[in-house]
Amino acid sequence: MTIAVGDKLPDVKLIKATAEGNEAVQSADYFAGKKVVLFSVPGAFTPTCSARHLPGFVDKAAEIKAKGVDEIACTAVNDPFVMKAWAAASGSPEITMLADGNGDFVKALGLVLDGSGFGLGQRGQRFAAVINDGVVEQLHVEAPGDFKVSAAEYVLENL
Repeated sequence: MTIAVGDKLPDVKLIKATAEGNEAVQSADYFAGKKVVLFSVPGAFTPTCSARHLPGFVDKAAEIKAKGVDEIACTAVNDPFVMKAWAAASGSPEITMLADGNGDFVKALGLVLDGSGFGLGQRGQRFAAVINDGVVEQLHVEAPGDFKVSAAEYVLENL
């Protein structure tokens, strides 16, 4: 079952990848008491993710936060070392990287993408969500192959 607007996020372990090292966080704790724009990419360093998705949120971070958002986070079914390297390569210190290495978070959300046809295995669908105190306020899931409703510009227009 896919998560929907009004639902509370499932509580699973994620790894917050930072310059200081990796930190295990429970999603219930991480999203509690704040408004977070969360976006999910099929994979760090993949073409659309690196050329458009992450850079859009880096470019629009100040405008998004000016709309009352406390934090912007990116998640992917990648290990925290890859997420940390991707953050460093993209110059995105204002984006929190949440590694979902085993795909537990996207499975619990019901937003798994089968990328095995491209050699990627099970990944997360491309989406963006506005999470307020652990509850989904907005959810924008892309159709396969699309990049529209999860873009930073779309999220910003809908805040």
